[in-house]
Amino acid sequence: MTDTDSRRQPDGIDLNADLGEGYPNDARLLALVTSASVCCGAHAGDRATILATLREAQAQGVAVGSHPGYPDRENFGRREQTMRPEAVTSLIVEQHRELARLAAECGLILRFVKPHGALYNQAQNEPRVAVGVLAAVEELGLPVLGQPGGLLAMMARKLGLRCVAEGFPDRRYEPDGRLVPRSRADAVLHDPAEVESQVVRLVGEGLETLCIHGDHPDAVRNAACVRDILQRHAIAPRFWAGREES
Repeated sequence: MTDTDSRRQPDGIDLNADLGEGYPNDARLLALVTSASVCCGAHAGDRATILATLREAQAQGVAVGSHPGYPDRENFGRREQTMRPEAVTSLIVEQHRELARLAAECGLILRFVKPHGALYNQAQNEPRVAVGVLAAVEELGLPVLGQPGGLLAMMARKLGLRCVAEGFPDRRYEPDGRLVPRSRADAVLHDPAEVESQVVRLVGEGLETLCIHGDHPDAVRNAACVRDILQRHAIAPRFWAGREES
């Protein structure tokens, strides 16, 4: 179940990738996506890698946002943390502003915030994390990406903040709309027919962006596959900015 308006059938959708984390396919992915969530250097990446990704995004005309995560490089920011809401807010604001300075060097403005890994997942379900994330994006004056129907989206709506509904073409969903945990063997979809069915469903439900994980070894193939699916169904890849809010 989602909190988007299922009656809205958009003819376009954003395709985003999480980039700047030190994996080799950023340039190839930036030729396929319409937005990029760029690592801020806490959970992965370094200044040179991040700058290279930002410059390529600028050259390709790809919209960029920040991808802040827990400063836990050993676990790639995917281990859950216990933090006060104020600490979560500070973590996001500080990482975002540092990335914004690098983006400015490349002639870019950051357009959104997408928490990474455990920070993203906890914000969908844990009030203290969601509060911290929303306080950060309110301070920054930017939208946040999150799962429709999750706690973050519901709290954002109550506060009058913009939460961009994100879906995952290659991840299996539970009946309640949550992602199947990565610990399960069936968490990732591999059958192209299943991926296509899921893309069409997510678009039909009114989601605004689809995520390609840049750290996946098949990331470029996955992005090309989703682009091909969108083309076959006459769905234009385009950044979500400026759409009427649901």
